[in-house]
Amino acid sequence: QVQLVESGGGLVQAGGSLTLSCVTSGFIFSAATMTWVRQAPGKGLEWVSSISGYGITTEYSNSVKGRFTVSRANDAKTVYLQMNSLKPEDTAVYYCTKGSSTGDYSIRGQGTQVTVSS
Repeated sequence: QVQLVESGGGLVQAGGSLTLSCVTSGFIFSAATMTWVRQAPGKGLEWVSSISGYGITTEYSNSVKGRFTVSRANDAKTVYLQMNSLKPEDTAVYYCTKGSSTGDYSIRGQGTQVTVSS
């Protein structure tokens, strides 16, 4: 079955950087669009970024554009999210999901906590 395992979260000061990873299995990764979403305390899921199969196209929400970079390694079946210039409002649980930015995000991992202190 589909499995998504995120890692790389942690506590960082504002202005710092983190790189999240999501290792996948159970589907043909190279052709799949992958999406990162996040959920801040008390809020719903928020779309962050998507990358198409083979990494041909990438998309970013306005809140992270210019600071975050999504990438993938198809040989390792892994998708990454490089996060720079982190802000306290980036604090959330980050999830990797299989599907596009317009999907329901139902197929996702357990998440990884990112906390940005001011």
